Amino acid sequence: MTVAIYKEVQIDASHRLLHYQGKCANLHGHRWKIEVWIEGEPDATTGILLDYNVIKEAIGKYDHQIILNHDDPMMPCIEKFQHVLTTPGDPTSELLAKIFKENLDGICVGQRIKAHVTKIRVWESPNCYAEIAE
Repeated sequence: MTVAIYKEVQIDASHRLLHYQGKCANLHGHRWKIEVWIEGEPDATTGILLDYNVIKEAIGKYDHQIILNHDDPMMPCIEKFQHVLTTPGDPTSELLAKIFKENLDGICVGQRIKAHVTKIRVWESPNCYAEIAE
């Protein structure tokens, strides 16, 4: 039996786009809304596909963090005062969607859960989001 679940997580985090010309080249923050759809086979004993808290914790690592491109020259300066999460490219909503999807799919594989992310949306503002869907 295949089951689908949905979880919404909100985080507050700042980022900047190193390779962008415009306002987003400046360090700024967002209230990000992340919507996750996961599909697969629930556990035979518990009937649970994936604990919603696992999704919340995986994405929650980014809450109240500064997220920068690992090549950003600002990173070493900020890291003197606060931990910085880095990404392999500019931390766009598109890249964050990919990272969150890969992390959650990796958790499922690591825990031998027969499930995967079928769709993920990363809202950067109330009217802008990036989506990855199968």
